[in-house]
Amino acid sequence: KAEHRYLAELEVLCNQLYEGTDLAQRMQAEKVLLELIDSPECLSQCQLLLEQGTTSYAQLLAATCLSKLVSRTTPLPIEQRIDIRNYILNYVASQPKLAPFVIQALVQVIAKITKLGWFEVQKDQLIFRDIIADVKKFLQVRKIIQSCCYLKLHSLALNSALFSPGPAPGTSFPTKHRKIATSFRDTSLKDILMLACSLLKELLAKPLNLQDQQQQSLAMHLLKLVLNCLNFDFIGNSADESADDLCTVQIPTNWRTIFLEPETLDLFFDLYHSLPPVLSQLALSCLVQFASTRRSLFSNPERAKYLGNLIKGVKRILENPQGLSDPGNYHEFCRFLARLKTNYQLGELVMVKDYSEVIRLIANFTITSLQHWEFAPNSVHYLLTLWQRMVASVPFVKSTEPHLLDTYAPEITKAYITSRLESVPVVIRDGLEDPLDDTATVFQQLEQLCTVSRCEYEKTCALLVQLFDQNAQNYQKLLHSSNRNPLEITVQEGRLAWLVYLVGTVVGGRLTYTSTDEHDAMDGELSCRVFQLISLMDAQLPRSSNEKVELAILWFLDQFRKTYVGDQLQRTSKVYARMSEVLGITDDNHVLETFMAKIVTNLKCWGRCEPVISRTLQLSLMSATYILLKKLVKIDAVKFMLQNHTSKHFPFLGVNDNYSLSDLRCRTTFYTALTRLLMVDLGEDEDEFENFMLPLTVSFETVTQIFNNSFKQEEAKRMLIGLARDLRGIAFALNTKTSYTMLFDWIYTSYLPILQRAIELWYREAACTTPILKLMAELLQNRSQRLNFDVSSPNGILLFREASKMICTYGNQILSLGTLSKDQVYPLKLKGISICYSALKSALCGNYVSFGVFKLYGDNHFDNVLQAFVKMLLSVSHSDLLQYRKLSQSYYPLLECLTQDHMSFITSLEPHVLMYILTSISEGLTALDTIVSSSCCASLDYVVTYLFKHIAKEGKKPVRCREISQDGQRLLHFMQQNPEVLQQVNLSTVSSEVLLNLIYESMNRALLGLMGLRQQYFSELRASLITSQPDNKREVLDQCFRNLMEGVEQNLLVKNRDR
Repeated sequence: KAEHRYLAELEVLCNQLYEGTDLAQRMQAEKVLLELIDSPECLSQCQLLLEQGTTSYAQLLAATCLSKLVSRTTPLPIEQRIDIRNYILNYVASQPKLAPFVIQALVQVIAKITKLGWFEVQKDQLIFRDIIADVKKFLQVRKIIQSCCYLKLHSLALNSALFSPGPAPGTSFPTKHRKIATSFRDTSLKDILMLACSLLKELLAKPLNLQDQQQQSLAMHLLKLVLNCLNFDFIGNSADESADDLCTVQIPTNWRTIFLEPETLDLFFDLYHSLPPVLSQLALSCLVQFASTRRSLFSNPERAKYLGNLIKGVKRILENPQGLSDPGNYHEFCRFLARLKTNYQLGELVMVKDYSEVIRLIANFTITSLQHWEFAPNSVHYLLTLWQRMVASVPFVKSTEPHLLDTYAPEITKAYITSRLESVPVVIRDGLEDPLDDTATVFQQLEQLCTVSRCEYEKTCALLVQLFDQNAQNYQKLLHSSNRNPLEITVQEGRLAWLVYLVGTVVGGRLTYTSTDEHDAMDGELSCRVFQLISLMDAQLPRSSNEKVELAILWFLDQFRKTYVGDQLQRTSKVYARMSEVLGITDDNHVLETFMAKIVTNLKCWGRCEPVISRTLQLSLMSATYILLKKLVKIDAVKFMLQNHTSKHFPFLGVNDNYSLSDLRCRTTFYTALTRLLMVDLGEDEDEFENFMLPLTVSFETVTQIFNNSFKQEEAKRMLIGLARDLRGIAFALNTKTSYTMLFDWIYTSYLPILQRAIELWYREAACTTPILKLMAELLQNRSQRLNFDVSSPNGILLFREASKMICTYGNQILSLGTLSKDQVYPLKLKGISICYSALKSALCGNYVSFGVFKLYGDNHFDNVLQAFVKMLLSVSHSDLLQYRKLSQSYYPLLECLTQDHMSFITSLEPHVLMYILTSISEGLTALDTIVSSSCCASLDYVVTYLFKHIAKEGKKPVRCREISQDGQRLLHFMQQNPEVLQQVNLSTVSSEVLLNLIYESMNRALLGLMGLRQQYFSELRASLITSQPDNKREVLDQCFRNLMEGVEQNLLVKNRDR
């Protein structure tokens, strides 16, 4: 009775956990059920749930508990795992009505047992590898779906690191995972694929009843199983599955026979035509992988035959396109077409039988797809990829067979252009999502179209000229109409936006395709029209404007600049012939004047529109070459900006309450560009610099008055945020000692104290502290040796003292906030700490301050900032250090700098602080971020080298004159008291990573010191690694270790490290 009552309680908790809507109740249920996993009687209770549980959720709980049990770092005894595995196999085979999710959870337990015990031996047998044998037991009792689920999860488990609980003690996780996956690939994966294909053939041979759920479920599991096999990470590169460019499947050579049989491809094409859409898209997914098979698997004749079978299947699908009305099928088929051109050359495609018919069908399919722009818009990318790569290959085709792209590429371009124009009224009338709002997708498609559009460019140009003239005339008529219809004007502006984008695209396409003087003249025809439209649109500012047209114009200007403005441009380019007649623009100097006039207009009139301002400032003129900058500073519009950069002329520089604080970010970009222009002729002219800084001087004086008098907090805050962003842009651009010194002299005495006070007052507001801290971090950057002041100048020390004050102030204040919620801890605390660490690192590594001076003269600024570093560090958990990328990328390089040059500080730390730092190094060694892992390697090397040298020195000195180094002795004492510290920096992990070539030279250098410090541990590790190998490989590994240490002495001299 007690057992039944306990079971009933568990089932109630399961229902609360999996179905409950009350969050508190669910959390309580989860807490109680978690205790079940840690219970000594977990196994017997799981068995009770499986055998007597009345709900599927009870069975799911049992499977979950078993999964966690077998995944523990300390594995269960081998006999117990065999018993669990056999019990689950028999249970699944004997229960006909198990819910699918229960079957999947139980089989996942077996998959984990198999993976984690893949190399385990009992009685000279690898006991966890009987995958195919287990499946045959299922098939004998007609449990085909269970068989498929079993195989599918095994193929996934042994390919995926997610199925492992973590590195086993004394082993490197990536190494073990890769060895298991490779062994599984070589011993079992081919048999699984062949079994799946044979079962699919059996399924197809019988009359298919699409209403039969069991048949549908069987087909789904089998197709997913095949897909898992083809998606296997065959060579261990762990490619990102979302990256479709990495699309070669590295099929093993011993699979050739499967792929050379025409029946294999025919099977999946037949399945596509026979199954309902939810399943046929899986068949197409498999075909995508078949089409991506590596070229080297076949000889030339075999590859041609294989490609012919693929093309035959494409033709059959396009001749019977009913299935493509399903979005899933359509998407996979588009991927399939793109993969064809990725893995096969155009010269091979044109030689295929029926190429002319198939390319016609593909062109018609593409045109239809583009015309139905609202249907599966994310799939168009693959079709445009196909045509882009086909057209780009034309110059390299040596075959005499016609490729017919000059016939179909202009039609594709025309379909794209006309469909986008036709979409505008539909979007506006029906309130649909506007494709133009998704600029990332638009840019991606246009960059693909630019190559296609240059094929038979005359046709594309004539079409664009006709459409542009027609729409521009209609737009002008609407503007001058007495009864203006706002809806029609919006439609016309939407069409013009698309046309401007398209003109920019085809002009930019000149760089991707062979062009002639005639093509340049056509670009001039099109560009004239856009420049005329720019004049028309700017004439309406500020009373009326259209953001989409403006963004399109900026895209065009950027494309035109890349193509026709630059140092290497031939002045005789035909693009200016027509532009000279119509606009009076005769060369690139005139174009630059037009560009700069447009930039000034936008900065004046679009101050409230962050996207336009941001895109205007990103226009590549702002990061131009020095030769181009010299041309720009002669332009009146540039002279105007340099002399009038105030909110009166450029509203986005103002501090109006209507602007959000994030709108001020573009000011940094603006001042970086402006200062680069100033630097062209600045030289040593301090008066010119003072004049340039005058608007900022006025603003700072205003803030000072506000601080001293009325103190309107919000106004002062906004002004300071803007000033900090402005100054950061200026500081970034000042890359010479002379110009930087002018800025330092301007800011040091009068205005740094104001920034210090702002940090004290508004430390709770990240929107205020972040720009100020970033400004300080930029001022500390010794870029191009700009902070190498004269020998008589104290500026380096003065700057560091101010930075120390600011970091200490911020650090002390931010720690007073106490515990913050998970969503607040980064923006309110960790972000600021990461900037402080970045600033401190720049100061310590800048080589413009002699830090020994501070102690010599009793100045505590250096000690204070290091103590602030420690306080902030101890308030951050180890998990947060690695979880937040910006924090880890600032902390670990700073730690590298401290261990390299300031070991006396490191050794003086309290034991718990030292333990924290060394633990952070240990955890960072295995980080995927190379900045973090390489800094940890270097830090470890410096610590180990320091300790090794100290021990070596102490051993060599005679007892009578031995002077104990207090710093080194403290560190040595700490290591002796905490021997587990070096154990954390696990030599076995390190050595495995070295064997994989995943680690850096600095790690290899640290290894020598570690070996010297832990000789006994290294000997034990060496013996352990050798005994873990098969008998025939032990001697080889032993010899490798002997070769590794040959000639290596017990010291850390450079020549010894390099051996």
